[in-house]
Amino acid sequence: MARPQLPLNALRAFEASARHLSFTRAGLELCVSQAAVSQQIRTLEARLGVTLFRRLPRGLALTDEGAALVPVLMDAFERIGATLDRFADGRYHEVLTVGVVGTFATGWLLPRLPAFTAANPAVDLRILTNNNRVDLAGEGLDFAIRFGDGSWHGVEAVPLLDAPLTPLCAPALAQRLSAPADLAREVLLRSYRIEEWQRWFALAGVPCPAIRGPVFDSSPTIAAAAAMGAGVALLPARLFGHDLATDRLVRPFANEVPAGRYWLTRLHSRPETAAMQSFRHWIAAAVFAED
Repeated sequence: MARPQLPLNALRAFEASARHLSFTRAGLELCVSQAAVSQQIRTLEARLGVTLFRRLPRGLALTDEGAALVPVLMDAFERIGATLDRFADGRYHEVLTVGVVGTFATGWLLPRLPAFTAANPAVDLRILTNNNRVDLAGEGLDFAIRFGDGSWHGVEAVPLLDAPLTPLCAPALAQRLSAPADLAREVLLRSYRIEEWQRWFALAGVPCPAIRGPVFDSSPTIAAAAAMGAGVALLPARLFGHDLATDRLVRPFANEVPAGRYWLTRLHSRPETAAMQSFRHWIAAAVFAED
């Protein structure tokens, strides 16, 4: 089906006039005269065979046909503008949207992002954090970095980091801990996965005490509570390196319990773009360099 050959200037004049409901204000925006805008509108109406505006004593009113055309043109011009904006500094900037579980975002990804952006200036990276509950298709994500066992339906999953758990706490609280059994006297902060503490005590060869500490929905929140002295948190130490290096948190025991790993995931049905390929190669190399 052949597309109608409509004059772009006339469409721009109509869209501006529809927003302002004034040929005069549309002309000021487009840097042309009121008469030029009016002529463009007449040309468009003649081409379409409909009336787009009712001319009123004070301004304009859209007809039903004009009202139907406005949202289509606004959306089209907005999309054109957004695409043209990607040609900054003489190159096309491709948007890459990555969903990231909050612990990995703050503990590993964010400190390393300057290296990725420096190496890939044409990638417009968007980071969306979550609590490991993500809908790749529904949220329009190119990738999602999530925690688990890698078994997600319809998803390609590439392993990134193992994340064994170990107790972390504030320095003052750590002074009261000389053996794993001493944890029975402390508040044990927990996530929704309560069995993690049970498994840690089992590997440490100590009976697991009753765990009645507060439940948190994210590891960064648990870490913040532990740093304030609210209790002992069971966390992946490698993702809280800054807190350990600055003595905001300390690690009283070396014992670790395996808990799963972080994965780079994408839908099987999602074709890999150049930006996706660049990010995948970069993050794989960054992880490999640390192992």
